[in-house]
Amino acid sequence: MTRFSLGKVLGATQRYSLVACLGLAALPAVGHADALTPPADSPRIQAIKKAGALKVGVLSNPPWLVENTQGGGEAWSGPAWLLSKEYAKLLGVKLQPVLVSHETKVPVLASNQVDMTISPLSVTPARQKVVDFVTYSKTSLCVFGRADNPKVKNAKSVDDFNKPDITVAYLTGGGEEAWVKTRFPKAKLRGVASGVAAPVEEIMAHRADVTPINRIPWIALNKKVKGLHALPLGNNCQDSTEMASDIGLAIDKNQPKFLNWLTAVKDHMQPQLTADEKASIEKM
Repeated sequence: MTRFSLGKVLGATQRYSLVACLGLAALPAVGHADALTPPADSPRIQAIKKAGALKVGVLSNPPWLVENTQGGGEAWSGPAWLLSKEYAKLLGVKLQPVLVSHETKVPVLASNQVDMTISPLSVTPARQKVVDFVTYSKTSLCVFGRADNPKVKNAKSVDDFNKPDITVAYLTGGGEEAWVKTRFPKAKLRGVASGVAAPVEEIMAHRADVTPINRIPWIALNKKVKGLHALPLGNNCQDSTEMASDIGLAIDKNQPKFLNWLTAVKDHMQPQLTADEKASIEKM
């Protein structure tokens, strides 16, 4: 008859369970590391490694990509640059910026002059037909007016400005014009030709109650001009979903393995990218 020790059996079982648990715990880390490893069978990655450089189209667009014009330090900064540096590091190549313009930042992808355009691009249906995006942020609108205007002070949401007794100013020909006409059909609309980010003078002169502004320049405007108030409320309007549009970098279409890898790295770095964007905005 075979003799056995219950203690030895239990001990062996516990050791096996511990090893198994440790192995299972390591699986996500292994899978995560694999996701960040550049796929060797991607034609684009093969070409980048052969050239020894990751070529990226650059055009300043704060806060996502900021050109250093003061000298000293890196030539570029912002979350788009931070992400690109990580791509180059993982690929084991140098990062090579290539200057582009508003007219060429998308066409340079199809002509293979760059591997990606990191000059921040808004995702639009027209662009999605010719490029693929890796999005890491979004842009949206705030609606602001004078804080001493009761119509603004007492408003709880942007919806409260869609009333006949509200005058909404907007820049004619600007990206917000169509949105204003759709968003505030009941309000009085006042189109003006002057203004950089928004027709602030219309608000200050009491010719209009409110006007829209992109959430990014709102931060700087609110610091410069005192006595303003913006909606949506909370986080200084940075969480607005009004006229929201995703922001990201772009690559030429039909590169699925390259796109999947770029997206995986971006997902891994998203907390850093968000923090870097916030820091960049605070400097504006």
